[in-house]
Amino acid sequence: MRESMYSALFGAMSNEVRMDTIANNLANVNTTGFKKEAYAFHDTFQHFATDYLTDDRQYLRSESIWPRPYVQVRPRLSDQYSDQSQGPTQVTGNPLDLSISGPGFFKVRTPDGDLMTRNGSFRRANDGTLVTEQGFEVLGGGGSIAIPETASKIQVDMNGRVSVDGTDVGTLDIVDVSDPKGLEKAGKNLFRIKKGSRAAEVPADGASVQQGSLEKSNVEVVSEMVNMMEAQRAFEINQKIMTTTDGMESLVINKVGQVS
Repeated sequence: MRESMYSALFGAMSNEVRMDTIANNLANVNTTGFKKEAYAFHDTFQHFATDYLTDDRQYLRSESIWPRPYVQVRPRLSDQYSDQSQGPTQVTGNPLDLSISGPGFFKVRTPDGDLMTRNGSFRRANDGTLVTEQGFEVLGGGGSIAIPETASKIQVDMNGRVSVDGTDVGTLDIVDVSDPKGLEKAGKNLFRIKKGSRAAEVPADGASVQQGSLEKSNVEVVSEMVNMMEAQRAFEINQKIMTTTDGMESLVINKVGQVS
């Protein structure tokens, strides 16, 4: 099979993954605290036997003993990760809506363990516990934070200290990770550290909590639409190359052995 068929096939598959990623980003453009998925390419080299054969003894003959090494390269999607850049802030006026300016995550307790999120849209549960939209406990000091039913004024300072009617009820657990690329999405706008990753939780230095506001998605619609059109065009081009290559091979096969 011609090399153009393989190159076009891998190119089409790479752009299919790009399209899926872009579509997911656009679908979450209005999701609070959502972090867009980013990707990177690298070149994959295909080595031949002659690539490993060298002979510098030019005095033996005027020409090289072995053919010139030839290495083929095809682009691949090498990495996919969450872009942790800051999203725009929207003022809501709700005292239980919190956003983080700078690096860091809120810690929440789920059935799958303690996870992290940038979505600070919290509410008071029936038992008074501060929880997320999905009902997961928001952690403060390693435990839950209770908001009394009779609370008339709730204040959260820039360090995450929560006070109700002038009385401190806890401090939000806000953490960061040593390597943001060591994070993976756990669903429901939650993050966790990948298994086997060297990333670890560290203090969120420079993080500032803002009460009465939410961090919106960091997806840029115009950029994603441009990327989508680019991926679609690239997929069509690779598809065209495969069709053309198949036609050429069919022509060669059908002509072989014919007597004019």
